[in-house]
Amino acid sequence: MQFAKRLDNVETSAIRELFKLLGKPGIISFAGGFPDSAMFDVAGIQEAANKALTENAGLALQYGATEGFGPLREQLAAFMATKGAKDVYADNLIVTTGSQQVLDLLGKCMISPGDKVIVEGPTFLATIQCFRLYGAEVISVPVDANGVIVEALEQLIAEHQPKLVYLIPTFGNPSGATLSLERRKRVLELAVQYKTLVVEDDPYGDLYFDAPPPASLLALSSEVLGSREWLAHCGSLSKVLSPGLRIGWLIANAELLAKAVMCKQFSDAHTSTFAQATAAQYLLAGHMPATLAKMRKVYAARAHTMMHALRAELGDAVSFTEPQGGLFLWVKLTGQGGKLADANVLAKKAIEQGVAFVPGAPFFSQNPDASTLRLSFATADEDKIREGVARLAKAMAA
Repeated sequence: MQFAKRLDNVETSAIRELFKLLGKPGIISFAGGFPDSAMFDVAGIQEAANKALTENAGLALQYGATEGFGPLREQLAAFMATKGAKDVYADNLIVTTGSQQVLDLLGKCMISPGDKVIVEGPTFLATIQCFRLYGAEVISVPVDANGVIVEALEQLIAEHQPKLVYLIPTFGNPSGATLSLERRKRVLELAVQYKTLVVEDDPYGDLYFDAPPPASLLALSSEVLGSREWLAHCGSLSKVLSPGLRIGWLIANAELLAKAVMCKQFSDAHTSTFAQATAAQYLLAGHMPATLAKMRKVYAARAHTMMHALRAELGDAVSFTEPQGGLFLWVKLTGQGGKLADANVLAKKAIEQGVAFVPGAPFFSQNPDASTLRLSFATADEDKIREGVARLAKAMAA
């Protein structure tokens, strides 16, 4: 069969391929980017679903507007207001089938073959694949513990004049890094200065461990004149409520939203009305603050357990920056003491020892760093985390 040439630009996700190896009984996985299903508020979601069906079953089960279910759009605007984005209204956002669809819609709306886009190095693997699918040249900008290095970003924007810049400023996947407040304001200034769309992906910002992170780019845009027009904000309920509901949203200027709605009409007509009605009832009932408080406490404990275990078991053979929230720990193999410095080699040895992780190289659009790896602490309890890191140490010694 003669497939579309655009498929030549992408390959199967390294993470999905890794999952094929996880059938071994008793394996401890640090590989997935999933929230822990034990954290799902099943009773609250069930209550919300029942209310959606009781109050207006015909509406909840019928076709809906491509822009999204009206009551959910209102609730999402209110939810964003609790996070400092107080000038967001229902008409400023559309509901999508997960924030993953936002990336696809942005690709369809913004990227022509040969266009350049800038992403963090490392960044969310699916973003690289999605943008390449539409023919983009994906350029990598370095990050450190405080997020994207803005001096390097400005240089790359000036040189390449990209169609867009994609960032995960808060508890990045996979880096775990959080963009500092000073850098956030500078990113918005660069967007205005160079008339470049900045895409803020924020699926993890509510999952902070102790103090809340700096305000989102969206919330800060009111302080940088003209920046809202050059900002697209992606939100999601997948990590904080349920991935199965597939509820995401895009906040952007009216012109971009109109184009995104048009492309969504061609794709799925609208996100599940029943899922949207359920999410709207959940938010309306006020369950989210308690759910988030529980998640923050559990994930913080697991993150601290993993970091302590890594220091105890692997010592100076690894280095990492402590994340302040999110689901991931980004680790670099130092090679100290003659230990392994290639995460791809270690991944195979780790599977043999009964523990899995994702090597870091696929998260780079350019110049992959084979010494890096991503560990997720979200789905394993503290005892399994300790055992999994012990197994990782055995793999290092094997």
